[in-house]
Amino acid sequence: MTFKTSTAFRTHTCNELTVGHINEIVKLCGFVHKIRDHGGLLFVDLRDHYGMTQCVLQKSEPSFQIAENLGDESIVQITGKVVKRTQETINNSISTGEIEVYIDKIEVLSTPESILPIQVNVSNEFPEETRLTYRYLDLRKKEMHDNIILRSSIISHMRSEMINMGFLEIQTPILTSSSPEGARDYLVPSRVHHGKFYALPQAPQQFKQLLMVAGFDKYFQIAPCFRDEDARADRSPGEFYQLDVEMSFVSQDDVFSAIEPMLYSTFKKFAPAGYFVTQPSFPRIKFDDAMLHYGCDKPDLRNPLVIEDLSDLFRNSGFAVFANGVSNGAKVRSINVPNCAKEPRSFFDKMNDWAKEIGLPGLGYISIDSTSEFKGPIVKFLSTAELVEISKINKMNPGDTVFFICDNDAQKFSCLTRVKIAQQLNLIKENSYEFCWVVDFPMFEHDDEANKIIFSHNPFSMPQGGLEALNSTDPLDIRAYQYDIVCNGIELSSGAIRNHVPEIMYKAFEITGHNREFVDDKFGAMIRAFKFGAPPHGGCAPGIDRIVMLLANTDNIREVIAFPFNQRAQDPMMGAPAEVSKQQLTELNIAILPKVKK
Repeated sequence: MTFKTSTAFRTHTCNELTVGHINEIVKLCGFVHKIRDHGGLLFVDLRDHYGMTQCVLQKSEPSFQIAENLGDESIVQITGKVVKRTQETINNSISTGEIEVYIDKIEVLSTPESILPIQVNVSNEFPEETRLTYRYLDLRKKEMHDNIILRSSIISHMRSEMINMGFLEIQTPILTSSSPEGARDYLVPSRVHHGKFYALPQAPQQFKQLLMVAGFDKYFQIAPCFRDEDARADRSPGEFYQLDVEMSFVSQDDVFSAIEPMLYSTFKKFAPAGYFVTQPSFPRIKFDDAMLHYGCDKPDLRNPLVIEDLSDLFRNSGFAVFANGVSNGAKVRSINVPNCAKEPRSFFDKMNDWAKEIGLPGLGYISIDSTSEFKGPIVKFLSTAELVEISKINKMNPGDTVFFICDNDAQKFSCLTRVKIAQQLNLIKENSYEFCWVVDFPMFEHDDEANKIIFSHNPFSMPQGGLEALNSTDPLDIRAYQYDIVCNGIELSSGAIRNHVPEIMYKAFEITGHNREFVDDKFGAMIRAFKFGAPPHGGCAPGIDRIVMLLANTDNIREVIAFPFNQRAQDPMMGAPAEVSKQQLTELNIAILPKVKK
């Protein structure tokens, strides 16, 4: 179907006119991007959603006085003739750069009443609070406008890919019941049912599983999710969107086989020119290996550095600093940095100073020079056998340097050190999107503060080994069919093969200290449904906002959301959250009490 651009107000949009339209009389509508006065000629750059057209007005024309009094961002209708530009004035940076429109008439449709708080036609940075307060102006700026267009295109593509794979798009409720799924709920009071509350869904988790129980084989939805949690660069407070996916009669590999081609085609289609995208099938990294070799469960594979564990090697070492640390519960981790031995002493001193700033006593290191001889400040404390073993474990070659971290929180510090070294030496691969699956997450973990076993990820994952594992294995050793998909160190999606067997669910909750009555109360609809028979099923939910953020090449998620909250979960444009009238509160039987000081 051909898109019709002409309306009652315009014959063309501001990106359409070419040399094929020369001598045509056209009507354009848009925002006055900029006016340039060249004496006898006035140049008006007219901008609409689609692009820009240069319009020219001679001083002798009746509309000249109207035009010269126009302010930036005035909205006008221009009627005029399309003229070919001279060779030396062609502007190849815009699609209409070979032509210009000689203005016969200008009609002013709307004008700003005051000075704009955000200038659209300049690249100046404005405070984020100002940008969010006047978001409609901020969105006129080309970069922001392009980000929202990109978002729309990405969602359309993903939707098309899912439909082509036989997935059915189904909407699930926005008003539902509160359930303990890992984050704080947003609660909505009921006017009709006194003292009761709806909750906005943290995710359509239970509904999508119930759709599988209902016999729908493949479901998806571009789903809004609501969580009352703090903001960060890659997470917007309040609400976010995900591509919610669920499938029946599938294994973990089946889910991966559906998701990988969709993500690959999305990133391949919308990646900036020259970017590399990991092809299916994406590497799979076990959770324990990710925590050891990358120091986190969101490994950035653009960084080639790998962490190794040397705790056992140093347990009985003559190097007292590391040996004593290990005997007191510390771990020793190492990072081999290829060709680092050539770096000047100042680099090593700088890294050592940085280590002290983040709470380490320093960074020990050894290097192998071109003659295969070990060098470095701690070499004298290590035996030949230890040096050889360190070299072997870290796969050292002449010219390489191994850095050491010894600490009770060696995992965290080794993760930070791996990233810092790679940044300092420009080792992180640019122009690349590198995916991996992190698999085999722990089913449970120990909450030291509460001194109890809790679910590590969520309560809906199938434990590996099923009921037998829950009955006979140390809970902290049980792994779940739980997986995340990671791109460039950012978690895009969490997913799992689901627990669809009532007895397994009851037992899993029993391990976390909850009885059957708790499960029946908090997850009643789902547990009842499972008792009528449920197919094995699983899925995942890639985050739309984070995908667009990566493809837009920004590290701030608010740059790819049309109307986001600020970092304090406020909308300064709409004034939300806001007080409501006493009448509304009375209808809901709600009284506002003084805030309790903690």
